[in-house]
Amino acid sequence: MHKIMCLDVGTKRIGVALSDYLHVIATPHSCIQRNPEDKAIAEIVKIANENNVEKIVVGVPKNMDGTIGFQAQDCINFSQKIHGFDIILEDERLTSEEAEERLRERKVDFRKNKGLVDIESACVILEQYLGK
Repeated sequence: MHKIMCLDVGTKRIGVALSDYLHVIATPHSCIQRNPEDKAIAEIVKIANENNVEKIVVGVPKNMDGTIGFQAQDCINFSQKIHGFDIILEDERLTSEEAEERLRERKVDFRKNKGLVDIESACVILEQYLGK
C-alpha cells in the first residue's frame, strides 16, 4: 500500500498533507518554502520517498468560471517539475477559505503563521480528492 501526498502550491510556501495507507484520512504534514524551487522539489521528493508515496495531488486554483488563470498555470508548471510520481491535478477553488474557517473553529491563530493555512489547505484538497 502507498500513501497519497497533497501539495497546496503558493507563490511563497507549499503546504503538504499525507493520506493514511487506506486513503481515508488526510493528515497535515509540513510547510515548505517554495524558493529556491529546486530545493523545494528535492524536499517534496524526500518526504514522498520517506512516506511511501506514489501519487501526488496538486491543488490547482481555477477561476470561479473553471478557466485556468495565472496562479493555476503556475501550479501546473510547478507540478511538471516533480518526477517519479503519478501527479494528479485537483481543482482547489475556495479551499483556503475553508482552511481558515477550520483553524478559527479550533481557535488557532494563523495570522502570524500563514504556513498553517497552507498545510490545512493541503488537507482540505486531499480530503476532497479522497472523497471522490
